[in-house]
Amino acid sequence: MVVLLMKRVTRWLMLALVLITCASRGEAFSLLDRSTWPGWMNPSNWPFTLIPIPEVATDPNAGTTYGLLMVALFEDSHKQISSIFAPDLNNNTKLGFGGGLRYFAYPSEDTEWYALTEFHENIERRVDLDYSTGRQHQSQWSFEGRLFFERDPTERFFGIGNNTGEGGESNYTTEQVYVRGLIGWNATENFQMALVSRPRFVRIQEGAFNTIPQTIDLYRNVKGINGGSEIYNEARATYDTRDSVDIPHSGGLIIAYYGLADRRFMSSVSYNRTGVDFHHYWTVFPRLTIATHAYLQYIPAGNETPFWAMARLGGDESQLYDQQTLRGYGVGRWVDNNLSVGNVEFRTKVYEADLFGTHGVAQVAPFLEAGRVFHSPSTDPLESLHPVGGVGFRAIAEPFVVGYVDVGWGGEGAAVFSGVNYPF
Repeated sequence: MVVLLMKRVTRWLMLALVLITCASRGEAFSLLDRSTWPGWMNPSNWPFTLIPIPEVATDPNAGTTYGLLMVALFEDSHKQISSIFAPDLNNNTKLGFGGGLRYFAYPSEDTEWYALTEFHENIERRVDLDYSTGRQHQSQWSFEGRLFFERDPTERFFGIGNNTGEGGESNYTTEQVYVRGLIGWNATENFQMALVSRPRFVRIQEGAFNTIPQTIDLYRNVKGINGGSEIYNEARATYDTRDSVDIPHSGGLIIAYYGLADRRFMSSVSYNRTGVDFHHYWTVFPRLTIATHAYLQYIPAGNETPFWAMARLGGDESQLYDQQTLRGYGVGRWVDNNLSVGNVEFRTKVYEADLFGTHGVAQVAPFLEAGRVFHSPSTDPLESLHPVGGVGFRAIAEPFVVGYVDVGWGGEGAAVFSGVNYPF
């Protein structure tokens, strides 16, 4: 399933699933007699289900957002959700007025694509296009292509290392654009060899929070403070026995990779990176799935590595080497060359119903996790871990869509996240 789709859409999806459930039981819209409406005004005659949903969201780094989201759910001939169109208008306490357009398409379990654009009047911009096919590795080849541009003024930097304090907090804007391509050869349904290439251009600018010191002033000597460019190339091997790419209940996934950026190949910096990503799932009871995740990354030749290319720990999304999940802290709370983290969730079904032919599930998922960053490869990756505990709330429209709200507690208080897809 794609990542980085919508940072705050989960509450909307959870409300949407509740409303659809009521509608499927004939409980929604009962205050009006739609039999007297003109045909084009009657929602029963529309080719989609339209749900206006108030938007109230918080983010540990970005502040509070209020607005209105219009969710249009389209179904295929099998009465499963085939696409979602979700425009919104909102106001953020720090970034001002804004909104976005989002379209997610699920032609099959093997292919999906999305397009989204978001903006706020104070700096923030994002355009994200992604297409992925061969996701189940049943054909000989798999392909994913992505075009991404963002100007994110909510980024935080506390310095480099595992012991950076809250007093070192600073704010900056990441402006970046990259094209990412993956070509995978599926030796079997379970085993894939792939090549990944990602040319990327990065600039670091002043952030949107003037009550916090600016990174470009406070950390003016850190490597990469002026941005840079890289052409990152990677080889990876994947072994996947999961019963589902998007909503797994059993099996596992292992990804091992090695990649590098080099001045000799048009990058402004040189470094290499290697790591292992491990997932496993057990369905202990029909209503309980235990999901586990562990990740270990090293940059063995990292003296030139810019801070924006280092391992980042914190937040709600696991994005291989770009970002790892630690939900008691904001995105990118800990930064350094190397990283280790472990996560476990107890995903428990508490309610399920058929929503216009699509099976909907509500989950409660207590979780535990711990991780750290470190500079030297000789450091013990299991010492001085930052522990986190919390609980997640999930709304699922099988077989593709997962929306979540996760609340975590770490050493610096509570953090609340929401998004699409499982955090790992």
